[in-house]
Amino acid sequence: MLKIENLSAEIGGKQILNGLTLTVPDGEVHAIMGPNGAGKSTLAYVLGGRPGYEVTGGSVSFNEVDLLEMEPHERAAAGLFLGFQYPVEIPGVSNVQFLREALNAQRGARGEDPLSGGEFLKLAREKAALLKLDMEMLKRNVNVGFSGGEKKRAEMVQMGILDPKLAILDETDSGLDIDALRVVGEGINTIMRLPGKATLLITHYQRLLDVVKPDYVHILADGRIVKTGGPEIAVRLENEGYEEVMAA
Repeated sequence: MLKIENLSAEIGGKQILNGLTLTVPDGEVHAIMGPNGAGKSTLAYVLGGRPGYEVTGGSVSFNEVDLLEMEPHERAAAGLFLGFQYPVEIPGVSNVQFLREALNAQRGARGEDPLSGGEFLKLAREKAALLKLDMEMLKRNVNVGFSGGEKKRAEMVQMGILDPKLAILDETDSGLDIDALRVVGEGINTIMRLPGKATLLITHYQRLLDVVKPDYVHILADGRIVKTGGPEIAVRLENEGYEEVMAA
């Protein structure tokens, strides 16, 4: 599904990723953990195609297609979804309007017919119920006046509606209380734990991984993967910290 080989990248002339190699097969959830400044968000932004991040070496393939040669909207149409650590507010644009336009743009790029207003609302209600988000929230402007937890749940509704093949989720657990964390984690499982899908989950804490239960956990430090193992790595990091675990 996703194959990264010796990826290096910089922003503003500062090298952040240093020969990062990682493979996420179809049907798996991989978690990335690491200290602040390790390059976790940079990796997410490079994969999503955010401007300002320059790839200086290596390659990335997504379903055997060169991801780095695609524009951001082409990556989205191909099935890549990027969940932000800090979802932005868009005053004057309702969630329903934004999501319908986004979905139909992607369907058009794939040669599919657009959904009618009624078809879209039925889909939106289904995904909002899954994430326990009041449908009235989707009628409001995108993330305006939302709490941190509401923004993250709304973003997961967006993921459910767009139905990506690959989800890259950058600290989705940030700002969530215990109940919202479980709802979001179970939403990730329901939406992405299916054949033909894969997830790259960036997090600082074990608590989300207790719900999502990744297949592998990778530690990213100094711009590259330095350790890989099962969910037990996250438990050790919680108890011992990065320095102890990486030294071992």
